[in-house]
Amino acid sequence: MSAILDASAILALLLKEPGSEMVATWLGEAAISSVNMAEVYSKCADRGLDPSDVKGLFAGLGVEVLSFSDRHAMVTGQLRAQTRSQGLSLGDRACLATGMVEKRRVITADRVWLTLGLDIEITSIR
Repeated sequence: MSAILDASAILALLLKEPGSEMVATWLGEAAISSVNMAEVYSKCADRGLDPSDVKGLFAGLGVEVLSFSDRHAMVTGQLRAQTRSQGLSLGDRACLATGMVEKRRVITADRVWLTLGLDIEITSIR
C-alpha cells in the first residue's frame, strides 16, 4: 500500500466525479482510515444511499480500511493548530495524520492541502 485515500477521493470514485480516473489508478495499493471511511458512509447517506450498498461497492475496490489508533489520534490533534486557519475538518486532519503515521502519500480532492507545508507527500486528484 503506497497511499492513503481521503474520503473525498473515495467519494469521487464511487460517485463518478472529476478525478475518479486518477483514484482508480491507486486501487489495490491504497488504504483509508476507519475515520475517513465513516465520513464516506455519512456523505453517501446524505445523498440517500444505503450504507450497506456503499459497503458492497467499496468491497470490490481493493482498499484496506485501517484502524485508527491512539497514535493517529494524537497526530490528528497536533495538526489542529497548524491547519485551523485553512478550515480543515477533523476528517481532513485524520487523513493527513494517517498518512504521516503510516509514512504514505495522501490522495485527496481538496487542493488546499497542497498549501499546508506538511512533511508528507500530498496528491490532489483535481
